[in-house]
Amino acid sequence: MNAKFFKYKLSNLIAINKIVSIHYYEYSKRFEFKGESHDFWEIVYVDKGDLTVGAGSREIFLKQGEAVFHKPNEFHTLHANGVTAPNLFIISFVCHSKAMDFYKNKTLYIPPKCRKFIAQILEESEKTFVYPCEKRLILKDDAPAGGQQLIKCYLEQFLIMLLRTESEKKENKIFPSKTSVENYFASSVIKLLEDHLYGKITVQEICERLNFSRAYVANVFKKNTGYSVSEYYARMKISEAKKLIREENYNFTQISEMLHFDTPNYFSRAFKRITGMTPSEYRASVKVD
Repeated sequence: MNAKFFKYKLSNLIAINKIVSIHYYEYSKRFEFKGESHDFWEIVYVDKGDLTVGAGSREIFLKQGEAVFHKPNEFHTLHANGVTAPNLFIISFVCHSKAMDFYKNKTLYIPPKCRKFIAQILEESEKTFVYPCEKRLILKDDAPAGGQQLIKCYLEQFLIMLLRTESEKKENKIFPSKTSVENYFASSVIKLLEDHLYGKITVQEICERLNFSRAYVANVFKKNTGYSVSEYYARMKISEAKKLIREENYNFTQISEMLHFDTPNYFSRAFKRITGMTPSEYRASVKVD
């Protein structure tokens, strides 16, 4: 006797139809983009620094950790403030899902649990497409299997998780979920690291300040960011060093001292390990416009 099974059709809240461009920009403090409009969505996320964004008739001051969502056919501009050199993640895509209405005219803070999807998109796109992925995506001859699908999935996950996070805020629950508690905890650790960007703080000191065990701090932070606390701190310092290099106000030795690296040589080695370039090579690669 043949068993009868019910086949459940899964629904898609958000489905990406096409990816147009993917890029991570490291601009100078004098950067200015005079604007464009197009018939697809675009997300601009500030990974470092800040800048002013024009979105239709609105002018938005976008801070580190925030993203603006440009709906199709919205004219948009970008310009740095002349003081801070911004790092931007920008992705453009086609999506006809009704749920995308949530993102119209939105500027949102991106929590750590959602930022990890941005990192995954960038990592997979570098393996899959010829970089930079700006006006046209060109598939690499040696692109890994499933790379395009993973990029699509990571972007859909990012949009769904962010929408869910924002919806949970509005529900005003009396008892927060374990996920929201852990996300808040990871944000608290990041805030401590940011407060000591131009100084030093150890993992042990973080544990003592937040009154959590070293094992809990390590596990929850890695789960939310994809990095250990020490590696995240090192990358944060190097990211700040890159910004200072682009702002052209200090030499490498001064930057090393400001960020509390033990020696200029150690700073150069850490810079090379994380970026793949020496500080001098990075300075020569800076994009002005």
